[in-house]
Amino acid sequence: MQPGLGGTPFGGQGTFPFNPFGFPPGVSQPGIFPGGGQGLPGGSGGSPSQVGAPTGPPPSTIPPEPQGVSAFAVDPGGIRRCLYRFTFVRLNSGQSFWYYPTFVGRTSIAGFRWNPLQFRWFYFGIDLERIRSFSC
Repeated sequence: MQPGLGGTPFGGQGTFPFNPFGFPPGVSQPGIFPGGGQGLPGGSGGSPSQVGAPTGPPPSTIPPEPQGVSAFAVDPGGIRRCLYRFTFVRLNSGQSFWYYPTFVGRTSIAGFRWNPLQFRWFYFGIDLERIRSFSC
């Protein structure tokens, strides 16, 4: 099974709540969500335009890594406050990048990751267990 297409993504627990083409399962077009409602998943209201990628690049300044990083760094409740905000993410692997989360699930997040070489955002999901720290 390919990562991000269901099953167990990246060898972690659980499944991604999205497909790699940008819309949560059951969503056939932007702005139409399961149950026929308009707006954002989870009943948060909002317009379909909020689901899209940012229109410009992220900040040029990288925030310092938080001190005393703990297991709470990957808690869904903690990272939920970063929805629709520029967020700098550091992975356990040592990679780091700018991210613009648009969905927080129980075990994963989805949103847009900045590619500085192509100067564009692309849709990206990742298991919370792979994140060492984040700043938004």
